[in-house]
Amino acid sequence: MRRQIAVIAAVFAFGTPAAIADDSATVTYKSLSPEVALEAAQAALKQCRSNGFQIAVAVVDRFGQPQVMLRDRYAGLPTADTATRKAYTALGFHAATSDLAKSIKSGQMDPNLAHLPQTAMVAGGLVIEAGGTVLGGIGVAGAPGGDKDEVCAKAGLDAIGNRIDF
Repeated sequence: MRRQIAVIAAVFAFGTPAAIADDSATVTYKSLSPEVALEAAQAALKQCRSNGFQIAVAVVDRFGQPQVMLRDRYAGLPTADTATRKAYTALGFHAATSDLAKSIKSGQMDPNLAHLPQTAMVAGGLVIEAGGTVLGGIGVAGAPGGDKDEVCAKAGLDAIGNRIDF
């Protein structure tokens, strides 16, 4: 696990290894449509509302760029930024941010990674993937605890699961 996290951190920091690259002039990839990204965000927001939480939810595309941001009326000021950073971190490290936080706390990961720009090593961010293809990340912030944020993010993934399986 420690080696896997170290490799993921290296890929995040330095990009894809050259050995994986080929000489093609173009690449083909799958990405979330804005409608599907919005559906995931709305489902996460709905789940948190039903749990009594005012939150923000962000979906980033496969390149880490924000695709959808929803912030409930009474969500705290930092929630939009934190949700975006959680989604970006999950995508960049290809891991749930709750797992990343545990790895830092246990000493399996270098705690300095938590200080990388745009990262948030706290629970509430999940990778969006289907068929072995990474499509983006979803992050939720504002519930009283990252574990509760993650439940809402998971609801967002569950809502689109049948639309992105391929």
